[in-house]
Amino acid sequence: HVQLVESGGGSVQAGGSLRLSCSGSGFTVSEYCMGWYRQTPGKEREPIGSIDSDGRTSVASDVKGRFTVSKDNAKNTLYLQMKEMKPEDTAMHYCAADTCTVVAEENGYGYWGQGTQVTVS
Repeated sequence: HVQLVESGGGSVQAGGSLRLSCSGSGFTVSEYCMGWYRQTPGKEREPIGSIDSDGRTSVASDVKGRFTVSKDNAKNTLYLQMKEMKPEDTAMHYCAADTCTVVAEENGYGYWGQGTQVTVS
């Protein structure tokens, strides 16, 4: 079955960098669409960026130029490189995955990781 495990979260000072990883099992990253989301208490989960099965990426406007989504098919892993981080980037960060057909039809992902906390001070 599909499993996603995030890692790489932690505390960083404003202006610093972090790289989150999302290790996938039970599916092939190269064949799926995947995304990163973040959520703060009392707010809805919001999309940060995504990557499709062909490697095309998109990121939200408020992180454009600072965050980069990538994947390593050989490692079956999704990444989120964050730089020039701000206190407002503090949130629980989640990765998500599904077939690109499902993502397009359902406008969302069916598989989610447990999340990793990022704190910027």
